[in-house]
Amino acid sequence: MQKLTNKEEEIMHILWKLEKAFVKDVLLEVSDVKPHYNTISTIIRNLEEKGYVDHVAYGNTHQYYPTVSKEDYRKNFMSNAIQNYFNNSYKSMVSFFAKEEKISAEELREILKMIEKKK
Repeated sequence: MQKLTNKEEEIMHILWKLEKAFVKDVLLEVSDVKPHYNTISTIIRNLEEKGYVDHVAYGNTHQYYPTVSKEDYRKNFMSNAIQNYFNNSYKSMVSFFAKEEKISAEELREILKMIEKKK
């Protein structure tokens, strides 16, 4: 799975939300400064080349849809982040969030309960 740029990720989130969309539909969902129609079209075609998106043609227009699920992308993204930034250690990742005060002791206890239930 190729790495996506921030803009490509933004477009993928829109496509995951909409499930199927024409370029004009995606353009309406872009949150910040609205890029030109052709810019969105180019990003979507790049996503198609990378294998994240496919389309159905209706004459000269295309309706695009994701071919990679959000869940699959998230798993790949997290695996890469843990490998590249935490030496493939989930413990290091969790301790990082604890040190940064991004996760509370109560949340950690909830996670431990979830792990115990799985056993």
